[in-house]
Amino acid sequence: MTKPEDLARINIDSQLKAAGWEVQDRQDANLGASLGVAVRYFQMKDQKEADYVLFVYRKAVGVLEAKAEGITLSGVEVQTENYLNLLPDGIPNVGNPLPFAYESTGIETYFCDGRDPEARSRRLFTFHTPEQLKNWLAEENTLRDRLKVLPEISDPR
Repeated sequence: MTKPEDLARINIDSQLKAAGWEVQDRQDANLGASLGVAVRYFQMKDQKEADYVLFVYRKAVGVLEAKAEGITLSGVEVQTENYLNLLPDGIPNVGNPLPFAYESTGIETYFCDGRDPEARSRRLFTFHTPEQLKNWLAEENTLRDRLKVLPEISDPR
């Protein structure tokens, strides 16, 4: 019998693959297999396992926490946030804490870019592509940072 958590992971794996991620188990991980690799059951510093750690160009960029359908994802944000700070020493990464956090049931998905000036989770239809995360990391500032410094609009009258 398939448990609700397992069904969520089946749906999440499918969505990650559709977005261009190579999904791998920790013991078989090959970070060079693709631009974006999602590693399942990744052992963190606190000896707990993150459901998925996301790697772009062989560097950790974020964490995805999977929950069974029906779980309120807003209550999961704290757990995901903790994992962003618990990457084991020696794992290549883009920063500490990792910038990107996802929570998903396979039906509902939330995302937070921790680099935003007022970071908060937002609902998504599906996961971002590895290319999108790579492009965001190449930007000096996030979109919300740039929106804060728009020039004033002059009154044409």
